[in-house]
Parts: sequence; C-alpha cells; structure tokens
Amino acid sequence: MVKLITGGKGTGKTKKMIDMANQLANNGKGNVVFLDDDNRHMYDLKHTIRFISLHEYPVNDEKSFLGFLCGVLAADHDIEVIFIDGLLKIANIAMDNVSEIIDQIETLSQNHTIDLVVSLHCEPVNLPQKLKEYMVV
Repeated sequence: MVKLITGGKGTGKTKKMIDMANQLANNGKGNVVFLDDDNRHMYDLKHTIRFISLHEYPVNDEKSFLGFLCGVLAADHDIEVIFIDGLLKIANIAMDNVSEIIDQIETLSQNHTIDLVVSLHCEPVNLPQKLKEYMVV
C-alpha cells in the first residue's frame, strides 16, 4: 500500500516520516528502508534502518528511479516498508506526472506485499483527485 505525506516546505513531512520509520524499526516485523536525496537525516534514523542517499546513484528521472526501487526490492526480500522522502525531487518528476509513478509504485507494493510511504512537496489541495485516497492525515 502506498501512503502519501503532502505539504509545503517546512510543514514537517520529513520529521513525520523519520518518526514513523523509527517506530517501525522498534516494532516492525521486516526491514525498513529510507530513501533520501542527501545525507542530512541519516543520523536521525535508528541504525537498523537501511538509509540510502540517492545522490550517490545516477537516478535522475522516473525510469531510473523505478529501476533503482526494483533493485532495492530484489536485493532484500524482507523489506516491510520503504520511505521515500521527496519523490518529486529525487526522481526529477513534474507534478503533472506524479499520478503515473504512484500507480507504478502501488503495483510494486502489491506485488511484493510491502508498504511505501512517500512525501510530496505539494499542498493537499493541489494533489490530483486520484491520489487523495493515498493521503495520510
């Protein structure tokens, strides 16, 4: 299942994701992965969480991001949740195309029985109607 955390800059999206990830690291059954575009929050996460900074990899569009995500899933069959902080920035995606990639991520989620928590720099009112069902309050 995909869960979206939306909001403008400085609204606490990343902090909420870090708190969720740390809680799952304590209470979850599987592995937790946190994808970010830099190392800023690496030390805010519990050491059992697999932190991946995407600035170290050639991920610069939707296709390379989905390929990278598939590689992460293929490398670890015990993943319970993947957190993706700042999807639009990480994968260089325009807001107009976000519905398509969320659909593809949802398919991966269902096929591999994992959850993906994704933050989007977007005010909830500007989110496409199709994606509002994925929003976390």
